[in-house]
Amino acid sequence: MSVRSFLKLVEIQTKVASVIPFLLGNIYTFYRFKEFNIKNFLLMFLSLICFDMATTAINNYMDYKKAKKTYGYNYESHNAIVRDNLKESTVVATIFILLLIASILGFVLFLNTNIVILLLGIISFLIGIFYSFGPVPISRMPLGEIFSGFFMGFVITFISTYIHIYDMGIVEIIYENKMIILNMNLEEVIYIFLISLPAIMGIANIMLANNICDIEDDIENKRYTLPIYIGKNKALKLFRSLYYISYASILILIVLKVTPIVSVLMFLTFIPVNKNINIFMKKQTKKDTFVVAVQNFALINSAYILVLSIGTLLQYCRI
Repeated sequence: MSVRSFLKLVEIQTKVASVIPFLLGNIYTFYRFKEFNIKNFLLMFLSLICFDMATTAINNYMDYKKAKKTYGYNYESHNAIVRDNLKESTVVATIFILLLIASILGFVLFLNTNIVILLLGIISFLIGIFYSFGPVPISRMPLGEIFSGFFMGFVITFISTYIHIYDMGIVEIIYENKMIILNMNLEEVIYIFLISLPAIMGIANIMLANNICDIEDDIENKRYTLPIYIGKNKALKLFRSLYYISYASILILIVLKVTPIVSVLMFLTFIPVNKNINIFMKKQTKKDTFVVAVQNFALINSAYILVLSIGTLLQYCRI
């Protein structure tokens, strides 16, 4: 397999959807807790990238195997297995190697932290694999937006925060006197959830936009996604609403003084984001307008990382 084919198989350009929540969690931790563990940062980053590439390869492989419609952009141009005539054995081997590397790095990360990371890692691995694999994959159900948004948006952000502060009592699982005790600083967990909401909503909307664009193909391929269940009009209204929820969460955190006051600059992104929303509302195709969902996700969350970085810098300048 050539490098070009590999990068297409794993859709390397889509890794921004996991890297951005990862960076968001790290910069938030540095701002709020003034902690940073470089070893855990590198271990999680490499494990995350390998696992994300593996799950994308699984998704492309299962789409190839289960396709009823074997022509058109989604099959012939979008899928590397068909476009580059890749051997199935090579694709499967690539998937297993990526999963093995991700698992080893994840286990080392657990050894450096605690059992919370192990449990969250196992759950995330299972969801990532069964998102595309199995008799009824999550991606072929009206749950894809919920699972992708929650696990990629919140769980990645939470873990990338937790690996630096695992010994500060944010979440603890203790086995004592034959009992499992869960201790949680609910306030801090809620703050992390609110911080991750723009990532959650942005990733959910990438999946939603993808499914809206693919309604006809998905019906033919017997993929019963959320837009098929609720209809295109309601799906488009949901698409718009999820972005508004993102901005509401940003405002709440500013009011609560959890994020720096410079976070108000985030609302400048509303102008291009709303422009992209209107573009997608007029036309929904994978080739022409799907990209606006990716652009909005990157714009909102990259700006969030930037303002948190500025806030961190200003905080240290005052010190």
